[in-house]
Formats: sequence, C-alpha cells, structure tokens
Amino acid sequence: MSPSPLIDPGDLGEATILDVRWRLVGTPGIESYREGHLPGAVFCDLDADLAAPAGSEGRHPLPDAGAFQEAMRRLGVSGSRPVVVYDEADSTSAARAWWTLRYFGHPDVRVLDGGYRRWADEGFPVTKEEPVPEPGDFTARPGGMPVLDAARAAALADDGVLLDARAGERYRGEVEPVDPVAGHIPGAVSAPTSENVDGSGRFHPAEFLRERFISFGVLPEVPVGAYCGSGVTAAHEVLALAIAGVPAALYVGSWSNWVSDPSRPIAKG
Repeated sequence: MSPSPLIDPGDLGEATILDVRWRLVGTPGIESYREGHLPGAVFCDLDADLAAPAGSEGRHPLPDAGAFQEAMRRLGVSGSRPVVVYDEADSTSAARAWWTLRYFGHPDVRVLDGGYRRWADEGFPVTKEEPVPEPGDFTARPGGMPVLDAARAAALADDGVLLDARAGERYRGEVEPVDPVAGHIPGAVSAPTSENVDGSGRFHPAEFLRERFISFGVLPEVPVGAYCGSGVTAAHEVLALAIAGVPAALYVGSWSNWVSDPSRPIAKG
C-alpha cells in the first residue's frame, strides 16, 4: 500500500515545508504567513506559483513546466527531499500544491492534516522569521497525475463519475459568486469538499471517505474525475479520493474553463 498523502505534526522530519495559505477573497495568504508560520516554512503563492495567468483555460490553469520548476527551485524544493505543504486548516489550497507537485513528478509530497491551526493548537512552535531557502534542484516532468480537458470531462460525466466539488448551491445554479454563468456540467454529481473534513479541518478517516464516495457511484471499475470552479477545491477532492484509495483525474480548468465556451451545455437544479 502506498503511504498516506497526509502527515501529522511531529512527523515532518527534514522535509521542505511550504505554507500555501490562500483565500479566494479577503486577506491574502502572505499576510497570514507573516503573522506566524511553521519554523523553516517558505510561503508558496497559489496564484503565482501553482497556476498560470487566468484566461480561457480557467482562473487557475496549469503552469508551464519551466515556470513551475523555476518557482519550486526558488522555494527550495528538490526532487530528493520530501515536501510538506499546509494551509490554514482544511487543506483546500494545500491540496492544490500537493497535486501540482505530484503532477510535475515530485515523488514524496504530504499534506499537513489540519494545517497551521492544528499545528499551533497542539503546541508546536511558530515563528515570524522568514527563511531564505537554498535554491532547490527540482526538475518538473509533467504527467504524474491524470488530467481532464472539457471534452474528456463531459465524456466522463456520461461514462464514469464526474464529481463537482463546489458548494451545493453553486452546483444547482442558485448562486455563482465568481464565474459569469451558474450551473454544472450535465451528468456531474454534487460532492462538496467541505464534507471531506471534520469541524477542525482534518480529513475524515479513509473508510468514511470511501463510503462517502461509494454513495456517489464511485466503484473500483468506474473511472472518476473531479472539477470545481478553477481546479483548487477539486484538487482537494482528488486528495480525499487518494486517501480513500481511489485514483482520480482533475479537470484543472474546471467550471471557469467550461463556461468560457458558450456552446458547452449547462445544467441546473
């Protein structure tokens, strides 16, 4: 069995630590980092380091391999050294870092379960000191995780299980606070990522997650994929599926890419 993609405080060892706190709206993650972070942690900017500029491919499209490699080396990431990523608590943005590093070929990436909040609540040390990391030697090799484009996402909604990781009201098309069109990809199943974690932001046990995904039709012989608004919370869904032992593809462009083409169908309700 492959090791869990999660890690607990106290088990970090000599890993490179990336602080990936991020918010869609509100105070930028860098401000939280400056107020306190794990000793040795370097801030990783989701918008600049884990995504290409927004456009027709979505609000957080995949970065170019060269740009991602340069960003990770600047942050001190090396291919031979484990990486631990964390965010405030629920691993939403940390999961995007986990997924992107795995997609570009890093062999050992873990997510700190419960994030900064758990670390601090359990009495581990925090600091405001901002380290200057030694440049890393990470080499980005695309293809380490399966991906979907719009056509393959549509096909998977028919032939497999395509999970919509957004809140239920966005899936149903009742509200859409970010993208210009509300609704969901026809055939997709609503599976909000908020239900993958408990009230503290820690992931539910693997068996709980496995049963949850089975209720959505996720079975061993069925191909699975996930999407959200822009490929961030959907990475969290892929991480939860990995904890449950289920491989899944990520539609990186997600809804923000889907609605960029007005000919693509939209479902509501």
